Amino acid sequence: MKQGEVNLGTSIMAVAFADGVVIGADSRTTTGAYIANRVTDKLTKVHDRIYCCRSGSAADTQAVADIVHYYLQLYSVQENEMPSVRTASALFQELCYQNKDMLTAGIIVAGWDEKNGPSVYNVPLGGSLHKQPFAIGGSGSTYIYGYCDSNFKENMTQTECVEFVKNSLSLAMSRDGSSGGVIRLAVITKDGVERMFVPGDQLPVFWEG
Repeated sequence: MKQGEVNLGTSIMAVAFADGVVIGADSRTTTGAYIANRVTDKLTKVHDRIYCCRSGSAADTQAVADIVHYYLQLYSVQENEMPSVRTASALFQELCYQNKDMLTAGIIVAGWDEKNGPSVYNVPLGGSLHKQPFAIGGSGSTYIYGYCDSNFKENMTQTECVEFVKNSLSLAMSRDGSSGGVIRLAVITKDGVERMFVPGDQLPVFWEG
């Protein structure tokens, strides 16, 4: 990070279930030790039913998301069809890989499309691309790998996925100094996007020493 650069020192997450995906993120944006924004929205819409969760440099991830949004709009007009989540994630991967020396961007792409249904893709720092049943990212994710591995189950319901994401992010936020604030969630299905909000005083509480 360059001096004074705004950083989404972050906890982000996405989980696929039978009918869609649940995505979530904390809301803290930092400039070094200073919290520049405590209510950031790190869930960014790139198409009607495709969102990305952003971690790393705020400027870099916003720029990349804007470019992908532009290309997906262009695609839907030219091809007269909705883009797939795979197409969106391939665009993110191409931009992040080709510019990996200049970008600090860790992005999770998730959504629903008619070809493949719900899907989650992870594009970590080097610009590789990984399709996963669930993905976590950002500085806070290092604290919750064990929790996520032990609590993830195949074929979870929407309600179970929402609770899984909520609990995981709350644990990450309690340990990671660069994560905090509120939890923003979105449930993406074929019927559309439902946004959810968990205020800071209503986060799930675990043992805090």
